Amino acid sequence: MKGYITVITIVLLIILVIIRSIQLKKLGIQAFKFGEMDKKDFIIPPFALLLFYVIFSNTFNLPRLGTELFRNEFVGWIGVVLCLLGLFLFLYSLISFGKSFRVGIDEDNPGPLITTGAFAISRNPIYTAFGLVLLGEFLIYSNWILLLYLIVGYWLFNRQVLLEEQSLMKIYGEEYKLYSKKVRRYF
Repeated sequence: MKGYITVITIVLLIILVIIRSIQLKKLGIQAFKFGEMDKKDFIIPPFALLLFYVIFSNTFNLPRLGTELFRNEFVGWIGVVLCLLGLFLFLYSLISFGKSFRVGIDEDNPGPLITTGAFAISRNPIYTAFGLVLLGEFLIYSNWILLLYLIVGYWLFNRQVLLEEQSLMKIYGEEYKLYSKKVRRYF
């Protein structure tokens, strides 16, 4: 049961991004700016596919990569709760983002600075949601590869957030500075 929740979480995250991107495309907004400012972004998809395989292989008893570090039923259910919280925060973030949602940094057509909804509690609710999901997946399948993903993922999220903050400061200036003083970077 817990494993199916991890798979459903990943699939729903991908579906939500695709649906939102299609909706924005119909409005004439290009949501995918992935890799335009930082060409190193293109190393992410192969690692994402490996993550998907590790989750799917554990759930569907395919040949597994990595070994389990521990097994604890209660900790696994905490992982389920974190995955679900991450999924709901991600959905709330997409709704809060409105037409400003982008995958990557868009300095050409940024839209208004969003400071309401999920963005009133975190300046980076989407990265926070991904972090919750990664932590939840690790607690469900305590695989050493997932631990590595968790550590590297948090580092990469923070790196991307810092890049985006520089861009947001350039675009919005004082408005972003004031927002940053009111709302935490994560939670």
